[in-house]
Amino acid sequence: MFKSPDLADPDSRPDADVVIFDGQCNFCRGGVERLNWLDRRNRLAFISLHDERVAERYPDLSHDDLMQEMFVVDGEGNRHGGSDAVRYLSRQLALLWPIMPVLHLPGSAGLWRWMYKQVAKRRYRLAGKNCDSGGCKIHLNS
Repeated sequence: MFKSPDLADPDSRPDADVVIFDGQCNFCRGGVERLNWLDRRNRLAFISLHDERVAERYPDLSHDDLMQEMFVVDGEGNRHGGSDAVRYLSRQLALLWPIMPVLHLPGSAGLWRWMYKQVAKRRYRLAGKNCDSGGCKIHLNS
């Protein structure tokens, strides 16, 4: 199971927003490492959807849901998935503020959701899988 020493674990930052991502996806891992770098105020914690704590802490998020898109669980327990998670993060991380106006153009949410889904379903083809545990056999076909 992927666990980067540079990424804050939810147990070490209990008040942080939690980013749930596919830790067996190189594309996803690169993305969260960039988010971690952008998180200058330590507002985020990261956990792979393959970590058993995810099912325990977020039983409302199915494995299939988590395989389709990244989720951010904010401090109030709200779930933000896919492009809505990216839009949420653009409001939380100061270094993403320059792209916030484009992501929040009136009427553009549907386009961003569609674009996110297109990239997400091709993420293994874009950057490959990394299966430390051999769990790739259970992934959804992308």
